[in-house]
Amino acid sequence: MSIDQANKFGFTINRSRLIDYDASDRKVRDYITAREPSFRLCFACGGCTAACTAGHHTTFNLRRMNTYIRRGEIDPLREEVTRCMLCGKCLLVCPRGVNTRNVVAVAAEAIRKLDRNEL
Repeated sequence: MSIDQANKFGFTINRSRLIDYDASDRKVRDYITAREPSFRLCFACGGCTAACTAGHHTTFNLRRMNTYIRRGEIDPLREEVTRCMLCGKCLLVCPRGVNTRNVVAVAAEAIRKLDRNEL
């Protein structure tokens, strides 16, 4: 269904919330997944976010960061990754054993490489 047809149906699609997975930048996600394969196991339960010390004192949200990585949204990820303290509490509570601390560290590394055009 095209956007014009959808508008005639009685609802509209808000362009700012539209996610085009085909046009998203997958380089960062692929870089993180290659260096931390446990990232694939995450099902975004939110346990990491609940245990996060940085999340209690800042706007950091590991679950939101996970979404940015999977969607290929680089600009908000760039801002989010700087807020993590790398304390490792998230790692202790993850029911799937995802090395969330390493995911954040590798995401920061991927952003740096992307900024230097090395990725």
